[in-house]
Amino acid sequence: MGIAKIGLGGGCHWCTEAVFSSLKDVIQVEQGFIGSKEKPPFSEAVIVHYDKTKISLKDLIEIHLYTHKSSSNHSMRNKYRSAIYTFNAEDFKKSNDILEGLKKEFTNDLITQVLHFESFKPSEEQFQDYYYTDSEKPFCTTYIVPKLSFLMKKYVKLTNIEKVKTSIVPKATSE
Repeated sequence: MGIAKIGLGGGCHWCTEAVFSSLKDVIQVEQGFIGSKEKPPFSEAVIVHYDKTKISLKDLIEIHLYTHKSSSNHSMRNKYRSAIYTFNAEDFKKSNDILEGLKKEFTNDLITQVLHFESFKPSEEQFQDYYYTDSEKPFCTTYIVPKLSFLMKKYVKLTNIEKVKTSIVPKATSE
């Protein structure tokens, strides 16, 4: 097993955490705020620990681009920076090459940046594993479930289908 890690930010880290926690061969997802030399110094993001012998960096970046507004420079970009945070020079170059190769798949220009990871502040405990703790919260059903449904359609071979299906099927109520 070859464990690697990459930081990803783009939208609410609850959504990003749920997306990457739903993939096979992702070992751990740390939710919080990643710092880089760019301004603002911190924005919502996750650190994805994965088995690089089973899931590629390209797959992770592609999924990231398709599961947040990677071509929209909206008013919340300071809080939700569209970024790939790398931990070494090799992944920095590889991420830029991957991003360049994927640009042609999008109608609008991508605003996603490749940045060097500087530091990490975890979210408060009550927000960790937000979706899988209670997938029936209104935020979850409105914003996260559509992303997971998309994963099951477009990236079925990479998705932990049983985990996702269990979370999006309404829970049975007892009479």
